[in-house]
Amino acid sequence: MSDTTAALFTVEAFYNAFVTRDFDSLRTAWSATAPLSCIHPGAEPLTTREEVMESWQAILANPQTPEIRCLGPQVMVHGDMAIVTCHEDVDGDILCATNVLVREGAVWKMVHHQAGPLAYVPEFMPEAEETGGSGSIN
Repeated sequence: MSDTTAALFTVEAFYNAFVTRDFDSLRTAWSATAPLSCIHPGAEPLTTREEVMESWQAILANPQTPEIRCLGPQVMVHGDMAIVTCHEDVDGDILCATNVLVREGAVWKMVHHQAGPLAYVPEFMPEAEETGGSGSIN
């Protein structure tokens, strides 16, 4: 499996865990050893593992949490770090997201997630080959 495919696999697992509200699977997508950070839309940066994991646990436990889809993921591998950018469809609202991963042994693990609103509606959603041309995960 290429680094690009492996990094995309981790991001896909993260979004699938979000959709199924499976906190244990979501936590597994994140590094257990590296420092973590997360910036949820409109929120202050979370910069400790405890803050990041507590935020995800609260989001997944909230019955009001909207559905989400990752659209057009693009993977850039830089040695032992990968950056995956995408658009997120959150109940019809389009956000822009960045996911940063690090290589831990043979797998890629997330260390940062950030999503925020766009000032425009994108006319084109880039399609990634790894998603089979559909341009979305989920």
